[in-house]
Amino acid sequence: MPSLLSGAFLDKNLEMDTRKGYTICSFMVNNSFKKYRVAIVGAGVIGLYLSWKLSKSGYQVTVFEKNSQVGQKPCSGLISERIKHLIPWDDSLAENKIDSCLIRFPGKEINLKFKPVHFAVCRQKLDQYLYRLAREAGAKILLGQRIEKMPSGFDKVIGCDGAFSFIRKNLSLPNPVFRLGIQGFMVEENRSSYVEVWPVKSGFFWKIPRGEKTEYGFIGDPKTTKQEFKQQLSILGQDDLENIKAAIIPQGLIIPKSKDVTLCGDAMGLCKPWSGGGVIWGLTAAEILIRNFPNFEKYHREVKRFFGFRILKGRLINNLVYFLGNNIPLTLPSRLTRDNDFPVF
Repeated sequence: MPSLLSGAFLDKNLEMDTRKGYTICSFMVNNSFKKYRVAIVGAGVIGLYLSWKLSKSGYQVTVFEKNSQVGQKPCSGLISERIKHLIPWDDSLAENKIDSCLIRFPGKEINLKFKPVHFAVCRQKLDQYLYRLAREAGAKILLGQRIEKMPSGFDKVIGCDGAFSFIRKNLSLPNPVFRLGIQGFMVEENRSSYVEVWPVKSGFFWKIPRGEKTEYGFIGDPKTTKQEFKQQLSILGQDDLENIKAAIIPQGLIIPKSKDVTLCGDAMGLCKPWSGGGVIWGLTAAEILIRNFPNFEKYHREVKRFFGFRILKGRLINNLVYFLGNNIPLTLPSRLTRDNDFPVF
């Protein structure tokens, strides 16, 4: 089946015009390739997405998930509407529509307009939705299956097993940079169309309206995040949050050299340097993998070419903005419009 991944967020050399009948990720699958047995480790968004798309293309896909159910990862789920071009969209997945972000530096407020707009998505519902799509496409999903050795009996293995990826470790690859994200919720009606962000030296604190509740969170240095989270909550007078959870957020680009084993999503470290969001980046990498499947070497080259420079630029610009905002805030504009997935710096 052809992919619906829009050329709007790929490099120009990858663009195709769907109005002229082209598709960015359509590919021919040799009948011998369709007999490939594929193991996917991890049933998060990226693992389930890959299992759905590869199963639809005729591959024999088995997913191994260590948890007894899907949708257990803490995640803010602030995802751009590009996701509508990747999965058959269901409006019940979105708890609120977000069109901008108010960045609160000590001496300056910046109104950042998102283009495209974002949704506050319930990650548990999204995971369960993709789980159903994958199973309906023929994927075999084994829950409660903790992997302690490389899956055997498969032609290809894809690690989508998160920040502490066993597959990455088994390949003797280095870890990405680890940051800690922590979130909690206040039950209150909140249908504002913007999020609020308070940058600090090690990261930032956020407030996301989610319809019937408000999410508060912090991402930063794992050594100080919990303390900084509590401090900011105290400043805002929000000391009684519910359902507080934390998760490690990997950032980097870890690319294997294997012809038969690869990584995607968090296992590869694909999270945006400026926000820690990883869904659209991970799905973009998944589309690159699907287009090149079963040629993992070509996938590795293309994913490096697409994300490498973006990650470097993102880190540099993010550090510069933090420095200016906290030290010379008047140098920053009061209003900006930006593509928060793939900004043009």
